Amino acid sequence: MKKYDRITPEGTKDLLFQECAAQKKIIETLRETFEKKGYHEVITPGFEFYDVFSSNSMYYPQESMYKLIDHKGRLLALRPDSTIPIARLTATKLKGHALPIRLYYAQRIYRQQPELRGRSNEIMQMGIELVGLSSFESDIEILTAGMEALTSCCTDDFRIELGHIGIYKLLMDHLNASSEQKVTIHSLIASKNYAGLSDILEDFPESQTVELLKELPKLFGGREALDKARKLFNGYDEKLLEMLSYLERIFQGLVDLRMDKVMIDFGLVHQAEYYSSLIFRGYISSAGEPVLSGGRYDELFKDFGESLPAIGFGINVDQLASGMLKCNEPYNENVNDMQKPNNLRIALTKGRLEKNIVELLDEMGYDTGNLKDKGRKLLLSIPDKNMDVVLAKAADVITYVEHGVCDVGVVGKDTIVESGGTFYEVLDLGFGKCKFALAVPKGSDFYGGYRTKRIATKYPKVASAYFESKCMDVEVIKIEGSVELAPLLSLADGIVDIVETGTTLKENGLEVIEEIRNISARLIVNVASMKLKKAEIDALITDIQEKVRK
Repeated sequence: MKKYDRITPEGTKDLLFQECAAQKKIIETLRETFEKKGYHEVITPGFEFYDVFSSNSMYYPQESMYKLIDHKGRLLALRPDSTIPIARLTATKLKGHALPIRLYYAQRIYRQQPELRGRSNEIMQMGIELVGLSSFESDIEILTAGMEALTSCCTDDFRIELGHIGIYKLLMDHLNASSEQKVTIHSLIASKNYAGLSDILEDFPESQTVELLKELPKLFGGREALDKARKLFNGYDEKLLEMLSYLERIFQGLVDLRMDKVMIDFGLVHQAEYYSSLIFRGYISSAGEPVLSGGRYDELFKDFGESLPAIGFGINVDQLASGMLKCNEPYNENVNDMQKPNNLRIALTKGRLEKNIVELLDEMGYDTGNLKDKGRKLLLSIPDKNMDVVLAKAADVITYVEHGVCDVGVVGKDTIVESGGTFYEVLDLGFGKCKFALAVPKGSDFYGGYRTKRIATKYPKVASAYFESKCMDVEVIKIEGSVELAPLLSLADGIVDIVETGTTLKENGLEVIEEIRNISARLIVNVASMKLKKAEIDALITDIQEKVRK
């Protein structure tokens, strides 16, 4: 029996010396910041009864939690979140306590993350919760505390983005959509998938609600986003305008306090069932994902028998500590002689998509000389636009963009669907068109009989999801090479693969019996880069759109 006694579980790691020192400094700095503002520390158990997190109003799905069984057979869960246990603590241990209650925490949370994506399953988190107040002043208090926390732990290179989840909820209440459609629309808005969102909303009758939902993820930036939203929302619903006015008031309140590193994003719809109104996130340049996340959750306490307004945020201490260490690393001019720290970095999928995008950049007037005469180089520059270009395999493009080492990427929709990831999918580039299809030996009766069918594919996630949607059990076999061989060798009854012309299928005795979905090249953007390098990325998107639309 193999022993796992010299390694740590996936998603965890040992911290040594500099990492410990950096984390300790962040924790001490944040603790001092919170205590000066009158917040008191609490600690909740590392594992709780699963019921604490199982309410329908909660955000964390059961597959994201680590679960245990106690000696009485009761289901437990390692803490995936700190706010929910603190709500439980406040509703029970602090029941009847004078309001408001100001609490802070410094403890680890545990979440199942996608395998081999470089995400931690064990996260050191600090944050504050303000319970018992629902006012403009309390919202400003929390936001200023968050901005001061980031300022105290890193450079000034950060942004706080504001949103109002009530706007999205109101629009969805006006849309006659099924539960499944609502889940899809939420996902498309959250990922700024403009093309996908437009496609699904085409199925609904024309209305102002549909038009506003299409615009929602595009509405982000400074005061101009608020001005544009007011024009779009005018005449729709008085409640929507009230929420917009409140968001404007919060924005101006922070500006008046000289906290101007703030922006608006109406497409900020994360944890829609968790938050009730104001929501916000914080980004720093050294992390490719939000390091701060929070909002108002006035409905949460009802799950614990209380009715208390509350607002708070959590900070990823590990990300801040990592950023601190990166800032202290010396700049190596020999390694980075072609790159400037503020350059926009684009990852391109090598091969056909690379050729397509280079041609597009050429048409846009960009200096693509280095890309055409690249030799074996994988890191190149577009000197006239202060851009660096990374050439990589499709799946790696997603990884580089998701982790923030590249700001923008060009990759096929097939890779996006199969690999997943956290990023914004902002543009359908219109080239690299093909489709996912189910193909079987010509003349065979794939759907006949009772035997469980076997499917060979390079895309097991796509294939599994497709047959699951048809409520059909199949055995999926992953193939890396020529998938058409599997039916010929009687390994599989059919294949799920990318089809362009269908010539290869015909030459191997296969025929398409189902078209699963169309695919094409997409422009994806790192979540943090979209906020920290908005002007540069907007300019690139505009340049591309002008050519793609022609």
